[in-house]
Amino acid sequence: MEIPRLHPDTIEQIKQRLDIVDVVSEHVVLRKQGKDFVGLCPFHDDKSPSFTVSPSKQFYYCFSCGAGGNAIKFLMELGKRSFSEVMLDLARRYQVPVQTLKPEERQEFQRQVSLREQLYEILALTARFYEHALQQPQGKVALEYLQTKRRLGKDTIQQFQLGYAPGGWETLYGYLVEQKHYPTELVERAGLLVPRKTGEGYYDRFRDRLMIPIHDLQGRVVGFGGRTLTDEQPKYLNSPETELFDKGKLLFGLDKARATIAKQDQAIVVEGYFDVIALHHAGITNVVASMGTALSSAQVKQLLRYTESRRIVLNFDADRAGIQAVERAVGEVETLAYRGDIQLRVLNIPDGKDPDEFLQHHTADQYQKLLDQAPLWLDWQIEQAIADKDLKQADQFQEAVQAIVKLLGSLPNAPLRTHYIHHCAERLSDGDSRLMLQLEEDLRLQVRGERWHGRSHKWQTRSDRNLLEESEAQLLRLYLHAPEQRSAIVAAMEERDLEFSLAHHRFLWRQIAELEGEGEGKRRSEGEEAVSNLEDTIQNPKSKIQNPSDLISLLQDRCTDYPGEMARLYPLFQLDEKTKRDILRAPLTIRASTAAMERIMCEKRCRHFEQLWEQTDASTAQELDYYQQKIYAEKRRIAELDRERQVTFLDLVQAPWVGDIRD
Repeated sequence: MEIPRLHPDTIEQIKQRLDIVDVVSEHVVLRKQGKDFVGLCPFHDDKSPSFTVSPSKQFYYCFSCGAGGNAIKFLMELGKRSFSEVMLDLARRYQVPVQTLKPEERQEFQRQVSLREQLYEILALTARFYEHALQQPQGKVALEYLQTKRRLGKDTIQQFQLGYAPGGWETLYGYLVEQKHYPTELVERAGLLVPRKTGEGYYDRFRDRLMIPIHDLQGRVVGFGGRTLTDEQPKYLNSPETELFDKGKLLFGLDKARATIAKQDQAIVVEGYFDVIALHHAGITNVVASMGTALSSAQVKQLLRYTESRRIVLNFDADRAGIQAVERAVGEVETLAYRGDIQLRVLNIPDGKDPDEFLQHHTADQYQKLLDQAPLWLDWQIEQAIADKDLKQADQFQEAVQAIVKLLGSLPNAPLRTHYIHHCAERLSDGDSRLMLQLEEDLRLQVRGERWHGRSHKWQTRSDRNLLEESEAQLLRLYLHAPEQRSAIVAAMEERDLEFSLAHHRFLWRQIAELEGEGEGKRRSEGEEAVSNLEDTIQNPKSKIQNPSDLISLLQDRCTDYPGEMARLYPLFQLDEKTKRDILRAPLTIRASTAAMERIMCEKRCRHFEQLWEQTDASTAQELDYYQQKIYAEKRRIAELDRERQVTFLDLVQAPWVGDIRD
């Protein structure tokens, strides 16, 4: 039905009940900062929190992309929805009676709006029916199962509203339809009845099962999970998808766990209903379950609203299915995890036990100890890549190396990559120190290839190379002629994870590193070695150069042994007028040059993904979607870098004059 225009009174009531922090926090992880809240802007690829929400003004604003407005505009822009659609959802959320401007439409519209409320009512009544049946003689087996096998007390059974669906094909049907007079079609839409194949009548979906109500964040019953008490399959039967129940977006137990998650600043995600119930019964109440489906990014974002440090522990079963579930969950939040926007850990309980089994013979303190020792997701994945492999067999060794390279190639943080490359080399070398050093260098080269798709010029255009030549030369001139800017250049390159790409520039950078730093031999690649040595020099007074201004003359002396490179590098040693101007506005020069270098790498990756997208079979929608996302992300980053490269009048006014240029 088309949504009619809402009456101004309805709109005003909704606005009075709206809270912008409540609305925005469902989509953005917010952190308190003074009297306002900050987070990553959802309207562009935000790298650092530039999105501010003001409770006092009921207004949001992004200082990076300029997006701003009230809670209603936020929902309209985020979901690309109309004003009426957003207002109708808000009316349902805040239980505001809906009036329309046209009285003749009001009755039908109100009926549509009240449908969800009727479904909530039917499901709540059904939950009470199942609870009552559990305490009756017909529910004796189910109650004994909870008390003896699951060792649950009365309080926990009541807290989770556990119940029993009696046997018989039409028991619930008789109660809801014949006694309570709810329309059959409505009860079916609640997911409680199934039409007979003959087309005549309905039968109960849940029969002779232990019933577990599933609640939304407001504590309302939206569906059920039913566990068999016999050998009947499936063991667990869930409600079907309805207007209220979408198991891919819901987390079992979140209504009971969110307060503790916020207090302890950590969320634990398990697989099953009874894992949640057992942990809550043991006093560990910051626990939710993904209800048998792969943990989705939407579910993770729900959890991140309640943990300021964004800490999530996945405690899935240690069998093959559980390991695959963890891998799928990590894949869903891969971008957040690699960027460090989520602190993700993985707990596998020894002997393949799930939390419920573990707590049958262990204490909550012992579980907490395992929780505290849970490894980071990347450490866990590295162990999975090596586990069950005979590293003395060439094919299995290569398989482990390829998996590790793929993992580390996506790490954007250079120091972290260095740490993990060293760690993986230790694991793969099995204590052989000589082999470890060689493996570390090999891994480093392969990871670089994974990150940049090799050093081939396949993805580089002529305009790219011209821009790269100009930007790298500009940065090197500044480094040579403005000693006070050298630490800033090193820091900027490290922040953007940049290396000099052109051979003669890499040669010069390596000579600088050898002159200014002690170096670390061949344990690092050319670019990383140079950057590391330069960083050491900034902090290490034992440099080979006592006077920074001597660098150019020492380089000229050294380069005379390399006449081919010297011919191309000679212009960099000359202090021309442009370089003088660059020095006077050094921060702007560094920003523009490094942004240009990063832009070229983005362009290369974008063209690579575009070609992969073109070569991918149209039937593999998942791969197509993956490449589209990668292309979109690179293009957004390119747009940001283009803005960084531009030097505006305001930049010139605000940037301080630096340097001391003398002829």
